Amino acid sequence: MRAVRFHSHGGTDVLQVDELDRPEPAADEVLIAVDGAAVNPVDTYFREGSYEPFTLPMIPGIDAAGEVVAVGDDVTGFSEGDAVMATGIGKDHYGGYAEYAAIPDDRVVTLPEGVDTVAAGAAGVAAVTAWRALIDHADLQLGDRCLIHGGSGGVGHAAVQIAAAAGAQVITTASPQYHDELSDLGADHVFDYHRDDLADAVLDASDGGVDVVLDHRMHEYLQFDADVAATGCRVVGIGEKEQSVGFSQSSAVRGKDLQLTLMSMFNTPDLRDPLRNVAQLLASGDLDIEIAQQYDLDGAAEAQRAVLAESFLGKLVITP
Repeated sequence: MRAVRFHSHGGTDVLQVDELDRPEPAADEVLIAVDGAAVNPVDTYFREGSYEPFTLPMIPGIDAAGEVVAVGDDVTGFSEGDAVMATGIGKDHYGGYAEYAAIPDDRVVTLPEGVDTVAAGAAGVAAVTAWRALIDHADLQLGDRCLIHGGSGGVGHAAVQIAAAAGAQVITTASPQYHDELSDLGADHVFDYHRDDLADAVLDASDGGVDVVLDHRMHEYLQFDADVAATGCRVVGIGEKEQSVGFSQSSAVRGKDLQLTLMSMFNTPDLRDPLRNVAQLLASGDLDIEIAQQYDLDGAAEAQRAVLAESFLGKLVITP
């Protein structure tokens, strides 16, 4: 099979396409023919050495979806021909930038009939992170006023749709060229994050303050989050690289009883739980993963450059 690997840490030039034997699934693994594998910023952190991979050479990619072609001896619940999606495979296992991937069955779920496997492969960590942040950590409820920073990003555009499906009032920020598309995805209010009166706009749109905030750049926006929060607001911070965060300990902030959670998808007790919910949202049409660009294996280096450098709505995906 063909697979993207890096044999040493460095820039995108260390990525190369190698010819390898097709893997055999271990006892607890599902072997899939990969249709789609998301390109995520965290993939670049493993490549550059910010996160140490479990072994070198390394196949990157923490997400994948496709068709089951073999199962390990101890695996139940999966059969050849099943359409499946997986996430969390690249931290301690070979990843999804390959024609085939052998994936532990504790991070794989079957897809309902009709779900596009390329979109499911792109969903992975972005949609699971959005679900975990809003539903598991923030306990988003019907009618909550929810602020999502960066609604055009991978996590952001999934979060907008998940919040809308939950019946929340959705407020998000993005560059002006994405406003109409985010409104179509379910956002009630979309604001340019560069506007000088952004806090006033959010306060006006939320009738005095938001109940939930999903923030991916807390080193920049945590004080802003406190300023636009209603009493009891649940602020959830995501992000793969450690950053210094803080806000004023004024009585105005303390008086709001803010709840602050910093999360990582990799701490999910059982990845199958949010994955099943994401799969159901994909099947029902409540979640539509926007594919900004597809790349073949030879385009992996360009994809990893683009995921950090370019502005786009949705996700980039490798289609082996």
